[in-house]
Parts: sequence; structure tokens; C-alpha cells
Amino acid sequence: MIDSLAERIDPAQTAILLIDMQKDLVYDGFLCDQAGRNLAATRSVIPTMGRLLTAARMSGALVCHVGFWTLPNHDSDSGPWLAQRRRSTYSSDVLCIAETEGAEFIDELAPVEGELIIHKHRYSAFKGTDLDMTLRARGIKTVITAGVSTNVCVESTLRDAFETGYYVCIPSDATASWDMSLHESTLQTVTHRFGLVTTTQEIETIWAGKAIQAAE
Repeated sequence: MIDSLAERIDPAQTAILLIDMQKDLVYDGFLCDQAGRNLAATRSVIPTMGRLLTAARMSGALVCHVGFWTLPNHDSDSGPWLAQRRRSTYSSDVLCIAETEGAEFIDELAPVEGELIIHKHRYSAFKGTDLDMTLRARGIKTVITAGVSTNVCVESTLRDAFETGYYVCIPSDATASWDMSLHESTLQTVTHRFGLVTTTQEIETIWAGKAIQAAE
């Protein structure tokens, strides 16, 4: 059992999951904006997520970009899924259609060569994907979840990660929701039941310290 945050997020055994930072979900003029969703909070965490991504790349932590991937003509949608999507608040049942511009990751957090990309058809990055197998093959023990929305895709993913056997860490300033009261509720749920709530600064400090130790 690993107790401390510093030990849990050792870059050699940690993956950062950047969840749903896609044009349909973040940028003006795309589907969530057209549905009336307030994107201010979502966009406010882009710089912080950029810092987290840079720190992960510099430390050698595994970087994984996770994104919605809805097949055309609802070919990836079940009846229950589609029924709920059509009543979702400030959303759309055709978010992030495969191979469209709206499904692309935003420019500020775009993947680089060698980083993992996981396409998902549900809220959790573990449902119907090879994420678990891919992480285990690389010896990953801890996942850091960041992105949007805190109370939906981020929470669904971290719950599945925990129940699948991973340590979970969520930086409170690198995830957001269109309703920040729901964001705060998720953070409370996580700290009570699923993992550690931290900040980007704390992660940066730990990883920088490990880099200094390795260089000595």
C-alpha cells in the first residue's frame, strides 16, 4: 500500500489522463457553446492543464489524451444512452462525431508523437476501451485525472480507475464543470471515498524535486 502523494505520483508509475479537452466541448462556436453551456470555467483551466502537461512530459510520466468519439448515425449509442443524452443539460447527442473538427483535441493541449490517445463512447475512459490493459502493460499504478466535466467524465473515469485497482489523484485546479457547485461536490466525494485531491502546483513541486534527486 502506498500512502503519500509523493510516492503515489512517482512519474515511473503514473499516467496523466487529459479528459475531453475537445473543440465541441471547449471552443466558442462548437456544439456545447451552441447549446448554451457556459464555457468560462472550462476554458479557465486550460493554462493550468498546460502546466500539468508540461510537467508530465518533463518528468516522464505517461500522458494519455482521452476524448469522446461518437460514431456517425448514432452507431455507438444504445437506447438508454441516447435517451439520456437527449435530455442532458446544455449538451448535444452528436458531440464529437468521429473524424470531425469538433472531435479534435484543442490546440493548446494537442497530443505529440508517442502520447496515448483513447477514444471513448461513454463517460468513463475505461468503458469499452483498452485503457486498463494499456496502463497495466506500462506498469502504471496511479492515474491523475484532469479535464472536463469534473462531475461527469472526470468523475466517471476516476471511479472506474479506483475500482479497477489504481490510485487516483485529481488536481482541483485542472478540472472544471459548467456548474462549479457540481465540481466542488465531486472533489468532496473523491477525498472521502476515492483518492487524493491536490493542486497542479503540488504535483509540479513533487516532480521537480524528484528530477533534482535523480540528477544528484
